[in-house]
Amino acid sequence: MSNDGLFTDGSNQFAPRANAIPLSDVDTAKTGEASIGQLVSNATEQISSLVRSEMELAKTELAASAKKGGIGAGFFGVAGIVAGFSSFFFFFFLAELLAKWLDRWAAFLIVFLIMLVIAGAAALIGLKNVKKVKAPEKTIASAKQLPEVIPGSRGSKELNSKGLYT
Repeated sequence: MSNDGLFTDGSNQFAPRANAIPLSDVDTAKTGEASIGQLVSNATEQISSLVRSEMELAKTELAASAKKGGIGAGFFGVAGIVAGFSSFFFFFFLAELLAKWLDRWAAFLIVFLIMLVIAGAAALIGLKNVKKVKAPEKTIASAKQLPEVIPGSRGSKELNSKGLYT
């Protein structure tokens, strides 16, 4: 039985992987013969290579997780849409149930008014939540302080002592 066509099975065209970890042996000098400069250069190259390989590994792992998360989010979306359309049938059922005791037009009018009340309540709750959204005050204050921090800008305070920027 073929699994082609399913979202989670089938071909692995989007199978993220780290093709290679670019590590090399840069300690080519014999023990005790390398200068300090050469040792520092070797250490810097090894650390740089290690950081790059760790970043490649992290990207690979995140790509796989993002694919699974995207598929899951898609199925949640489908479930929400189906549930939303199914609510129509619930309200139709409710109107037909009320039609057993009332005229049919009155039963559907009552259900329509119930739906309007639910929509109005959801809109009010949404409006209250939207009004709670605030500007990022700490970020704005921090951004306003940037001219004071950057040397040579109009708002910066000149450094009279010898230090980092002299």
